Amino acid sequence: MGYFFNYNGKTFEEGTPVIQPDSRALRYGDGLFETLKIKNEQILFEDEHFSRLWKGLKLLGFDIPPHFTPEKLSSSILALAKKNKHEKLVRVRLNVFRGNGGINDPENFLPNYIIQTWELPDTAGTLNSNGLTVGIYNDAKKSCDAFSNIKHNNYLPSVMGALKAKEEQWNDAIILNSFDRICETTIANIFLIKNKTIITPAKEEGCIEGIMRLHLIQQLKLNDWKVEQSKVSLDDLMAAEEIFVTNSINNMRWVKQIGDKMLGSKIIQEIYTSLSSTFL
Repeated sequence: MGYFFNYNGKTFEEGTPVIQPDSRALRYGDGLFETLKIKNEQILFEDEHFSRLWKGLKLLGFDIPPHFTPEKLSSSILALAKKNKHEKLVRVRLNVFRGNGGINDPENFLPNYIIQTWELPDTAGTLNSNGLTVGIYNDAKKSCDAFSNIKHNNYLPSVMGALKAKEEQWNDAIILNSFDRICETTIANIFLIKNKTIITPAKEEGCIEGIMRLHLIQQLKLNDWKVEQSKVSLDDLMAAEEIFVTNSINNMRWVKQIGDKMLGSKIIQEIYTSLSSTFL
């Protein structure tokens, strides 16, 4: 049996064509998205996700009609997951985009949306026992601009970085910003540990303002860990004692290898043990 998706409030079987050739989403990547997780029929960090989405919609100049609300989207997400029988642990992709039109003459500025759901394994969100192997992707850099911190659909550096990771048999690739400093990975924010200090690229460095990133920073500070949000060079990366990455689906994952450099996970395990209950 195939699964279903929600397009502008209507449910369709997967594979049903709904996007037209004049779609600005298809032509120009005119939109943004959120990746959310459902656990036991509850959307985790729901308010934070919709707050970031609404910030992005305003930044991209969408006209938001009265009926397009976080409450409606939340209800639609949970209903779709139930219809797909994805109820225990679920990955959700919510894509919001403008409709048809040329580059300077959209038909309107209203949001269209697609909701999709996938079942996750029971281990999603637990700390990985086998560390990740990652590499540096150099062929495309992420800009540091007004749109860098939102999850917009212009994702080419990450798309190509992910293809490079597959080619090299890495688990993920690190994306640099336009100043050749560490930005993020293709699917996660990145944290370094050195001298008991936890360091992550500042949002001014172009990284996505990740929901789990913000949550973890807050929790670390509450638990008296020293946290720095700063510029992170390649030299800083290679001098790190431990490295981990975060996103809303996997929470925390530790990195065991970058190139020839091997890394441990002693402090990472300590952090995870002390904070795991706050991941919901």
